[in-house]
Amino acid sequence: MMRAVLVGFLLLATGMAHADGEQAGDFDYYVMSLSWTPTWCALEGDDRDSPQCDAGQGFGFTLHGLWPQYERGWPAFCPTTERNPSRQMTGEMADIFGTSGLAWYQWTKHGVCSGLSASDYYATARLAYGRVNRPTVLRHLDREVRLPAALVEQAFLEANPELTAEMLTVTCEAGRVQEVRICLTRDLEPRACAPDTARDCPLSEALFSPMR
Repeated sequence: MMRAVLVGFLLLATGMAHADGEQAGDFDYYVMSLSWTPTWCALEGDDRDSPQCDAGQGFGFTLHGLWPQYERGWPAFCPTTERNPSRQMTGEMADIFGTSGLAWYQWTKHGVCSGLSASDYYATARLAYGRVNRPTVLRHLDREVRLPAALVEQAFLEANPELTAEMLTVTCEAGRVQEVRICLTRDLEPRACAPDTARDCPLSEALFSPMR
């Protein structure tokens, strides 16, 4: 009896797992997340001995991901018939993702929900990343500073006049400026973020480390 119950539970769990993934290509807009590499290195990358964090690499705002989004919530790990990217393909994306490993993970979690092939998803991500000016003033800091997180948003608005405050949000983690997230239509045009995405960091003295 117990064995039958266990088998039934496992079959149910397997069925639920297959039902978890939303339909690929069914989403409303994109969130492009730009990660400030020095923050990621301080909180995670250094402990992993990531080459992204080596001195002289010069990584600033790298692409954390291009995420399909609903007006409320987001899909992830969608079933897809598209082939996974090759090692060469992910390696060629390391210049904007920071590592090939992140490029791979972003495909498996988010790219599969775009309805695109891996090559088209990466091409779309590169196009979106290239359309945004990363503020030079933030890249040229020569020492660690504390600043209002709102100043990072303002720097992006000044560098990208087509953006408004409703189209981007700045996040923090562990008292540090972590990411800038920009909301884009499926055609990669700037748009207002939905309420569950718009959650600006309120810190007035967030730590911001210089590039390495």
